Amino acid sequence: MAADQLFVTLAGLLAIAAVAWFFWGPRSTGLHAALTPSGRQEATIVVKGAYSPDVIVVEHGTPVRLTFLRQETAACSEEVVFSDFARRAQLPEGELVPVDFTPEHPGEYEFTCGMGMLRGKLVVT
Repeated sequence: MAADQLFVTLAGLLAIAAVAWFFWGPRSTGLHAALTPSGRQEATIVVKGAYSPDVIVVEHGTPVRLTFLRQETAACSEEVVFSDFARRAQLPEGELVPVDFTPEHPGEYEFTCGMGMLRGKLVVT
């Protein structure tokens, strides 16, 4: 195998590994949503190539408001979907969009963009 073929092969393998790590790699332990005086748990999530933070920790039985701020124009991030809670919201660029629900049962629940490429997790304790 020639040196240029070897270089291209190695570069391709590295690119595949980077994509796999981005989508399926380890995640942070998460941001604990703040409890407001009104008794609601709140967190703000920035959408810019990914959800940041991508793991939110809340308590079950207490209302939750997740506010999304989309800072990009990619079509994939135009919508956020919480299929386990039957919630979805359109995310216009530069606007704060609240998503309200009350998680009744502990567990881990995924939220995604409309195309399923961006992923986040809600950890309910």
